[in-house]
Amino acid sequence: MQPISKFLTLDEACKSTTAIRLDIANVPDESAVLNMQALCYVVYDVCCKQFKTKLPITSFFRSVKLNKKIGGSATSQHCKGQAVDIDCDLLPTKKITNADVFNYIRMNCKFDQLIWEFGNKTQPDWVHVSYSLTNNRGQVLIAVKENNKTTYKPY
Repeated sequence: MQPISKFLTLDEACKSTTAIRLDIANVPDESAVLNMQALCYVVYDVCCKQFKTKLPITSFFRSVKLNKKIGGSATSQHCKGQAVDIDCDLLPTKKITNADVFNYIRMNCKFDQLIWEFGNKTQPDWVHVSYSLTNNRGQVLIAVKENNKTTYKPY
């Protein structure tokens, strides 16, 4: 179990029940691992330290084949190891909310994109955050469904 950060192993960051079920290799190359380590160092580990717990992730690295199978964007940063989805609804205590994590990242971390994923006005269903080693736009967005299609609007 190779650690990629203080709080996360490479196995945890690549785990996908869909990949397992469909027998899809979900293995990052060296560049993706470096991106994952950077994202952990700048955002994920910072949040874990702030909230004093390992935050649950639902998606980190996705191979191109896996991303295509699940209907992910063709330009998804998950395929480069540059994006992670955090879902505090999976914490046993529920004392930390997705909104808490979203707002902490927005105010305290450097990032490329931070997305309030669906949910409602007080709580996203999960938080998507990406980080790039070279160009971070600092975009803050909200994902919503319109006519059965996901659209992204400024936060």
